[in-house]
Amino acid sequence: MLKLALPQLSPAWLSREAGLTKVLGAIASAKAENADLIVFSEGFVPGYPFWLDGTGGAKFNDAKQKELFAHYSDQAVTIEKGHLVDVCKALKDAKMACYLGIIERAGDRSGHSLYCSYVYIDAGGTIQSVHRKLQPTYEERLVWSPGDGNGLVTHKLGEFTVGGLNCWENWMPLSRAALYAQGEDLHVACWPGSDRNTEDLTRVLAKEGRSYSISVSAIMRPEDVREETPYADEIKAALGAMPANGGSCVANPDGTWLLPPEIGVESIRYCTLDPAFVRRERQNFDPSGHYSRPEVTRLIVNRTRQSLVSFDSED
Repeated sequence: MLKLALPQLSPAWLSREAGLTKVLGAIASAKAENADLIVFSEGFVPGYPFWLDGTGGAKFNDAKQKELFAHYSDQAVTIEKGHLVDVCKALKDAKMACYLGIIERAGDRSGHSLYCSYVYIDAGGTIQSVHRKLQPTYEERLVWSPGDGNGLVTHKLGEFTVGGLNCWENWMPLSRAALYAQGEDLHVACWPGSDRNTEDLTRVLAKEGRSYSISVSAIMRPEDVREETPYADEIKAALGAMPANGGSCVANPDGTWLLPPEIGVESIRYCTLDPAFVRRERQNFDPSGHYSRPEVTRLIVNRTRQSLVSFDSED
């Protein structure tokens, strides 16, 4: 059995320090409940770029958008600088694994471009993978860079094999297939926060993969815009009542609800996952096992971390 902690929280929007403090608080709560795995929403630290829609995000060479991007970049997470050290220590102390959504300011790609990354940290407090979102969606491309296949990996967690994808990557059949082929039977989908994304697809992924399917989302409200954010009043006025209403949920391997979508409230919910449920459902369908035909159709995945340059050296 595996105990899951499913936090549906509002971010400490565009504040890395406050956001990581909120992550640590959720880990502490989940530790008290003896959780084995905790999962966070897409880009939870420092938050999703909700300002784009209402402030002319696509206006080229615009001083306002440059200032907002610079602020976002300043608050992003750089793993090489040790920004996740305290999170790793807390998870080690709790003996708990974690998927954490971050906006990554990647040191290996100039240190200025931003990536929507999903970080897996094991129960020993070690970062095991950093999956950079392959294709930012629509307006996200104004601030996030395209990732690569380096993080298309799964991880053993007790009797489960867990994998995770960011937001609309979960609509990409080949990305899902790459995880299925590695034995995934516990799938984590992170979202910025909306039941319109989670209500249907979560159960579809569970039935397709004959796996537990988790969707984790955030809550975002105008009052979550911090006063120190550039153009805070304009952003609050443009957001509407609730641009992210949550919708976090868990589906069983037969597509039924274990935890149905929860709308409009912050919470941390818990549930227990049984690996035998997966085995029962794989009896008649296994997407990368007995119901696959690799001699007919196969997938090639490039998991090389992409970089502009490689250096040859005698050292």
